[in-house]
Amino acid sequence: MVLSPADKTNVKAVWDKIGTNGAAYGTEALDRMFLSFPTTKTYFPHFDLSHGSAQVQGHGKKVADALANAAAHVDDLPGALSTLSDLHAHKLRVDPVNFKLLSHCLLVTLAAHHPAEFTPAVHASLDKFLASVSTVLTSKYR
Repeated sequence: MVLSPADKTNVKAVWDKIGTNGAAYGTEALDRMFLSFPTTKTYFPHFDLSHGSAQVQGHGKKVADALANAAAHVDDLPGALSTLSDLHAHKLRVDPVNFKLLSHCLLVTLAAHHPAEFTPAVHASLDKFLASVSTVLTSKYR
């Protein structure tokens, strides 16, 4: 999926707006995913996945950091996410569907925290961006 210049501007503006709240939003999105889609928990059998656990918070920060990196390198997502793609495909073997589920939960989280900024255009741009990130992260599964 190709991001237009307007999409890139929208994505960067959202990530600038998120600022230091990224880890909290990442954690909230993971909590939403685990509650809404319980089968996603099968990839974390050794984690405490209870609401607000240190492990969920740690992974929420990792999600936020990865997406901030992707937003900063939106013109080279494959290069920016290559290491993560290898990790998820070869070591963690996360079901590719989980990226789509997490993307949806992240959109819901951002819309809940920033309703005024979450216009239809921003929603569409973020959806395209997250779909592009998901595609890159699952590209090495083939």
